[in-house]
Amino acid sequence: MPTLAVTGVTGRLGRRVADRLVAAGLSPRLLVRDPTRAPSLPRCDVAVATYSDGEAVRRALEGIDVVLMVSGAEAPDRVAHHRTFVEGAAAAGVSHLVYTSFVGAGPEATFTLARDHGATEDHIRASGVRWTFLRDALYLDFFPLLAGTDGVIRGPAGDGRVAAVAQDDIADVAAAVLRDPQVHTGRTYDLTGPEALSLDEVAARLTAATGRPVAYERETVDEAYASRASYGAPDWQVEAWVSTYLAIATGELAAVSDDVERITGHRARSLDDLVRA
Repeated sequence: MPTLAVTGVTGRLGRRVADRLVAAGLSPRLLVRDPTRAPSLPRCDVAVATYSDGEAVRRALEGIDVVLMVSGAEAPDRVAHHRTFVEGAAAAGVSHLVYTSFVGAGPEATFTLARDHGATEDHIRASGVRWTFLRDALYLDFFPLLAGTDGVIRGPAGDGRVAAVAQDDIADVAAAVLRDPQVHTGRTYDLTGPEALSLDEVAARLTAATGRPVAYERETVDEAYASRASYGAPDWQVEAWVSTYLAIATGELAAVSDDVERITGHRARSLDDLVRA
């Protein structure tokens, strides 16, 4: 087995992957920004580095063959931080990066942060290391949180559909890839749920599952920006929020893939599965 490292282990996705690897008897190195928040997992050592500190990344990844690079926190300079991390990993001798990207990543994506993922993929390809890209759809886990306190989901998604994916399924795929990385070298996987739902259908499913009335209200683009102005978020963040819904409206997030099932051997979780769990 190659030596492994997992980033983002203080977050929802990275921690899930680390837990799965440990359960499989492996000992991944856990890369964190704050050592006081590092999970205590058997047989795992902890290394400290931020994505923006290339030298710290190089030291943290010395002796590591394969790295799960969970995309960094959303920020206007995230691509620059990603590039620094990739360069640090390559300098450390890492031979394979498994990167959590986004479906449709590229410069023409409607969702602004998918453009960041496309730029990061380009840099990884140019780095000379082997790679696997896990292009995740929107997280299904966040759907129960979309409605406001009044039970209304608001956004300019029109009648578009989205094939959102559960974080547990992404973690299952990532762990499978890390356990046998050579098989997945140079592969790009679209990780989606088993069905594409409109936001009307999402609202109806949440209502049926929770007993709390949830509805979807279509906004215009101008209304979407205005309704989010009160949050005080920076312009780039508001644009990212609004463009998520616009990507649904254009159909860019509607394609359903069977990559989760092909790699893990189990069917991707649905919204009903997630809410029941």
